[in-house]
Amino acid sequence: QVQLVESGGGLVQPGGSLRLSCTASGMFFSIATMGWYRQAPGKQRELVATITSRSTRNYADFVKGRFTISRDNAKKTVYLQMNSLNPEDSAVYYCNTQRQSTDYWGQGTQVTVSS
Repeated sequence: QVQLVESGGGLVQPGGSLRLSCTASGMFFSIATMGWYRQAPGKQRELVATITSRSTRNYADFVKGRFTISRDNAKKTVYLQMNSLNPEDSAVYYCNTQRQSTDYWGQGTQVTVSS
């Protein structure tokens, strides 16, 4: 059974940084494309970034230059380094992967950007 566990969220001031982590189990992590999504209250869940097994990265326009996705296959962990955070980045951030056309999600980690 695929399990994804996120951590690293919290409260940060505008302009600050956070690093999210997502550790996977029950899957062949090294061959999987991993992604980060976010969902703010009253809004649809949206893609933030993805990273393929070959570490090809894709970013939403609203995070380019500020966020960096990376992976450590030995630790079965994907990271999201978030810099220059602003209040519009406040949301629950979810880790995602797909296997056999099925989406798997973590429980989410709350990120709040506020002074």
